Amino acid sequence: MSAIDPARHARVAGRLRGMPTSDGAGVRLTRVIGSPQLPDLDPFLLLDEFGTERAEDYIAGFPEHPHRGFETVTYMLDGRMRHRDNKGHEGLLVPGGVQWMTAGSGLVHSEMPEQEAGRMRGFQLWVNLPAKDKMTAPRYQEFGPERIPLVQPSEGVEVRVIAGQVDGVAGPVAQPATDPLYLDVALEAGRSWTHRLPAGHNAFVYVYEGALTVGEGDDARQLSAQELAVLGGGDVLFVQANAATRAIVVAGRPLREPVARHGPFVMNTREELMQAFVDFQEGRF
Repeated sequence: MSAIDPARHARVAGRLRGMPTSDGAGVRLTRVIGSPQLPDLDPFLLLDEFGTERAEDYIAGFPEHPHRGFETVTYMLDGRMRHRDNKGHEGLLVPGGVQWMTAGSGLVHSEMPEQEAGRMRGFQLWVNLPAKDKMTAPRYQEFGPERIPLVQPSEGVEVRVIAGQVDGVAGPVAQPATDPLYLDVALEAGRSWTHRLPAGHNAFVYVYEGALTVGEGDDARQLSAQELAVLGGGDVLFVQANAATRAIVVAGRPLREPVARHGPFVMNTREELMQAFVDFQEGRF
């Protein structure tokens, strides 16, 4: 049993599987947030999982495309992806690396595989920006695997801290607007872990290997691989692995602002959205 009163445990408020889709120039992926079942989870707009050993599923990559008004977070588990943008920035994502890109007022970038064979696997998360920051200057926070701290809260439990804190250890990503938590959690079979979530944040758990139980007692719910649980209720996450398991745990402060969204642009009003298309077409990104 966990050391904290189970009455404070976060519960599974909703559970879903992602839907197969494709993006970019035909890259196959699973869309979990941004699907008809879960259009968004403020401040999160989209979560895609990509993972395949078939080069034909990813080799065409994501050629040049624009963004405005939000942030993209790419976390690589396997494979290598090179990105370039029209501001002259270039970088290479390797296994365990993270890129947190603030599109802000707008940029045009590409994300292309730097391999022709082998496994490519990872996640892309879209995080909304508040109205006051939507037209901020674009920027990157980019971190190799050696910059992502690894915490071992107990035997059989390892947590990679991308954003937020675990046991006083902070991840390298900072974003005051949404104060995000982003963790990659690995548990051996039978092991459990308890973590206090940021108060008032929307949060989810996504299992990408294995299976685990969220909560205890009557509120306990099972999650298998490729299932996402939206969390509600208390502010303490308790999970127990039913098999060797890896999952991401993500939370963010909700913005509670209107969303006007189409394709690669996310603004607050239809007029701002239309202006984004005009600015892109006229080369002002």
